[in-house]
Amino acid sequence: MNQDIPKTFRLNLSGMGCWLTLLTTFLLLGAVGLGWVVNGFLILIGLVLISPVIGWFVFRWWLRRNLVEDKCPVCTYEFTGFNQTECQCPSCGEPLRVEQGHFNRLTPPGTIDVEAVEVSVKQIED
Repeated sequence: MNQDIPKTFRLNLSGMGCWLTLLTTFLLLGAVGLGWVVNGFLILIGLVLISPVIGWFVFRWWLRRNLVEDKCPVCTYEFTGFNQTECQCPSCGEPLRVEQGHFNRLTPPGTIDVEAVEVSVKQIED
């Protein structure tokens, strides 16, 4: 007897028993009048498979709407933040609020921003 049969011609039916039992159970439930159980199970499996895909697209849409990339108004360091949140600049530590796609400084009321100007100095002889 020839024992050298190539493996491509061998069939492995070890996993078929589970699938055949499941198919037989579904057909029996459908024949008895409980097809709604089978339909409900298939709908549940469909939802379990489709929900992560839909969730991924919803998450990407939300991220595109709420992620803001702008420069710090103090040190002009460019970084990202979420819309309608407060954050700190990673470079200078300035507290900022993200509003309408831009970073704004959080300053207490009555604070006046002053820009320093360098003035050249001449020595006057006495």
